[in-house]
Amino acid sequence: MALRSINPATGELLESFAEQTAKEAATAAARAHEAFQAWSRLPLPRRAGLVARAAAILRAEKSSLARMMTGEMGKPVLQSIAEVEKCALVCEHYAAHGEAMLAPVPIPADAAASYVRFDPLGVVLAVMPWNFPLWQVFRFAAPALLAGNACLLKHAANVTRCAVSIEDVFRRAGFPEHVFTSLRVGSAQVEALVALPEVRAVTLTGSDAAGRAVAAVAGRHLKKVVLELGGSDPFIVLADAPLAKCVAAAVSSRMINNGQSCIAAKRFIVVGDVYGRFRDAFCAAVSQLRTGNPLDESNDLGPLARADLLDDLEKQVRASVRRGARVLVGGKRGGGPGYFFQPSVLDSVTPGMPAYDEELFGPVAALIAAEGAEDALRIANDTPFGLGASIWTADRARGEELAARIEAGSVFINGMVKSDPRLPFGGIKASGFGRELSEFGIREFVNIKTVVIT
Repeated sequence: MALRSINPATGELLESFAEQTAKEAATAAARAHEAFQAWSRLPLPRRAGLVARAAAILRAEKSSLARMMTGEMGKPVLQSIAEVEKCALVCEHYAAHGEAMLAPVPIPADAAASYVRFDPLGVVLAVMPWNFPLWQVFRFAAPALLAGNACLLKHAANVTRCAVSIEDVFRRAGFPEHVFTSLRVGSAQVEALVALPEVRAVTLTGSDAAGRAVAAVAGRHLKKVVLELGGSDPFIVLADAPLAKCVAAAVSSRMINNGQSCIAAKRFIVVGDVYGRFRDAFCAAVSQLRTGNPLDESNDLGPLARADLLDDLEKQVRASVRRGARVLVGGKRGGGPGYFFQPSVLDSVTPGMPAYDEELFGPVAALIAAEGAEDALRIANDTPFGLGASIWTADRARGEELAARIEAGSVFINGMVKSDPRLPFGGIKASGFGRELSEFGIREFVNIKTVVIT
């Protein structure tokens, strides 16, 4: 079965790729395991140098890589350029600091000497999504490769050209053959890949349904797994919030990547005293956004990545309206042949509506009224997800007190949720487990080995 890359702005076929057979994928895993044997013994500074070289290629070729990414999944091209630059940044960060993160840690005990060392696990299988097709691979691959692991990438089928290009970047950076391999396989082959004896661990970024399925298989085979899943992040606006800054961040946080980001703000929980002013300013700003060809730098939003995603979002909006939500801005498909949906704002959102209960993966914001800070906190935690959260207030102490009680992996006070190579990233509840980035991320796929000398 062919893997098809479709231009979501036009609906036209870009490329088709022949899917590898199960036997071919298993052979690739065996070769990755063989390559790991030598790669893991290479001195860490040598590995760091190759990771830094990959960063240099990314920076030099950011424009062409960005246009390729935009063509396959539709994000505005300026955001694609920023994504490539962020991939370079994560490579540079680990190249500069990875050796210190993996240095043995002495721990005094009843012995002549005792310490902990961090040894690579082997082949790590990465099951990655389409919405940040370069960043979500590099944020896993840079630390995993630096630690001495080999990597197999099973990317989303609609961004196969991105997957091939990532492997090409590592190859041209000087990585040995088979240390990083992009597989051309569909989702039906994931279970068999996880079960392969050469695969020692799995990382997945995607939906909670995909995470549950992969975690179940990994559990049966006793494989380490890290999951970064969906989110329905709360954006809490208290009465003393700095409104102008808050509204600007709200628009960016909801509409970035055409609204297709796990850590995008999705539920805007606003206390009564400021609700009307926030609503009016937010709607005015969303109404000014330009939607169209994502290669045109004057446009703020492009299309959704696939036709089925457009259909799903439309159904969620319609179901929410039937249950009493009001459309203040947008609420419909866009014009033209592509998979466009208008930037939209829903008001009067309450429990029982998809806009309240589910993740809306597109440019649709849900406004929810709260009676006060404690009620806003209750609503924020009234979700199966727990990825990120934003709190907006002039009272830092109050913000920190609420942050301590938010059920999420990241909380930003007076700022939009974003990932940073220096900080750990991940979620709780249905948003997954484990962490990426920072020293916490690089230590997810290592053997934390105790050595005791008596």
